[in-house]
Amino acid sequence: MSLPSVRPGLLCALRGGHRPAAALLVSGLLLAGCGTATTAGGHHEAAADPAAGAPDHKAAAAQGAQDDGKANRSETRSALSARIPDQSSPTLPGVGPAMTARIPSSARQAVVVTGADRDTNTATFRLYERADSGSPWRPATDVWPAHNALRGWTTHHMVDDRRSPIGVFSLTDAGGKDADPGTRMPYDHSYHFTAYGQGFDGEPLAGAFDYVVAINYNRDPGTTPLDQRKPLGPARGGGIWIHVDHGGPTQGCVSIAKDHIRQLLRMLDPASHPVVVMGDARTLAS
Repeated sequence: MSLPSVRPGLLCALRGGHRPAAALLVSGLLLAGCGTATTAGGHHEAAADPAAGAPDHKAAAAQGAQDDGKANRSETRSALSARIPDQSSPTLPGVGPAMTARIPSSARQAVVVTGADRDTNTATFRLYERADSGSPWRPATDVWPAHNALRGWTTHHMVDDRRSPIGVFSLTDAGGKDADPGTRMPYDHSYHFTAYGQGFDGEPLAGAFDYVVAINYNRDPGTTPLDQRKPLGPARGGGIWIHVDHGGPTQGCVSIAKDHIRQLLRMLDPASHPVVVMGDARTLAS
């Protein structure tokens, strides 16, 4: 959905230079794309690159309590872990030939986000690396807990469906309200990443956008995560980010702990053409 215009853009500090911040503040929760920046009713999502993605956000406090996705939260972490493929494999765990074929040969870093099934909103998150296209993937981080969209996953994301897009998406741009933690990616440091309001479980969203990595779904790579252009059209959503976890499901984004996203930002290397491979376990195994 489109975001309301709330104030003029600021100059955003970038690694190696400066660029103007988007004239729109990311609004509401970017939960659907996941996140919420400055007001109370929008979401982020991104452009359709075979290896790209974007975030959805929108304040979900009022409707979240009655949403049918609430039933998806009963699964415990131990039950979730028992259903996720082995994460110690030197190859990408649980990723089958169809999804593997979508990973560019140039990619030497891959984040794998695996949900237990199509309708759950908790997942596992791990970064893998390889020396080249002929080398095996090897884990570069521990397995981290994550949240995804309230209603789970979809292969055809639409605005406000409260599902995270399934696929392989490139990771090219980052930003946040907090200063650059030392990433090699272009980093848009801006107050426009301020998050307000409450999530689906009534949890505060403050700090959710302290750090974000844009998932290149329905967005133009090489732009600030706040960029609102949607190559597939607004109906396909956008503003899908990896951002700081606020303790509940999102509108479409993927969220992890603040310490973990800081670590991720320091590890992601544009020269390694990083991607995220994300979806429910059954679809990823195809």
